[in-house]
Amino acid sequence: MEENILFRAGKFKYEFPRSVMVMGVINITPDSFYAGGRFPSTEQAVEHAFEMVEQGAEIIDIGGESTFPGAQPVDEKTELKRVLPTIEKLAGKINVPISIDTIKPPVAKESVAAGASIINDVAANREDSSMWKIVSETGVGYIVNHMQGTPQTMQINPAYKDVVKEINEFFKDRIKRLKSLGVSEQQIVLDPGIGFGKTVEHNLQILKYLIQFKQWGRPIMIGVSRKTFIGKILNVNVESRLAGSLACAAWSVLNGVNIIRAHDVPETMQTIKMIESIANCEVKN
Repeated sequence: MEENILFRAGKFKYEFPRSVMVMGVINITPDSFYAGGRFPSTEQAVEHAFEMVEQGAEIIDIGGESTFPGAQPVDEKTELKRVLPTIEKLAGKINVPISIDTIKPPVAKESVAAGASIINDVAANREDSSMWKIVSETGVGYIVNHMQGTPQTMQINPAYKDVVKEINEFFKDRIKRLKSLGVSEQQIVLDPGIGFGKTVEHNLQILKYLIQFKQWGRPIMIGVSRKTFIGKILNVNVESRLAGSLACAAWSVLNGVNIIRAHDVPETMQTIKMIESIANCEVKN
């Protein structure tokens, strides 16, 4: 039986075990790797966010800078111009937390002030503590994503002796550092970072041994939606990766993941519901 885990993100509170949560992805960028998650205007992004919530998404993740392998960085002003109007229009209008997907502390700070309740930090491998101080001071949720290198360099020959062991060592170190700055464990979610400085084999090993990341007593998030490793295994382009994404989602549900980040919310919700219905059915004699 899974132990009770509390996750706090500003005014929002969730207790696990519970049904797996879906985080809906909204990229307000012109270059996101998947066109189906790309919403270049505020109006499109807001409309899709409302739609995702109606479909069952329990977190809306908003990003203004692409982080796919080799993506070019944007300046702080551009990123803020992309994300703030959407956050401001959604804050208080949807009954789920808004997550800001950013690696820049100033963008995170202004997004939280505008209404975001979670910081999704793919660059949690940073040494600078300014992002963590924002988490401590504001009480928002914080997603610790594992990445080797930067989005520009992460897929240049990623190497590990033991990828699962090294990710767990990273989680141990980040939790310790966050707590030393006054961040509560209840604010922390762990993401092993599928595709962030990983080969196809590394990603498969992470998925196979997901249960090992449960040792920290924190919710585990996984982001596999339409990623490159699925395309390489199935030999399909990004538009044809839904089936592979749902297979990975189903496996993740069965192996203790608490949050699934997805572009395709209704299909992911249906997958979760079927898996959980099977897992929770009672045998009647």
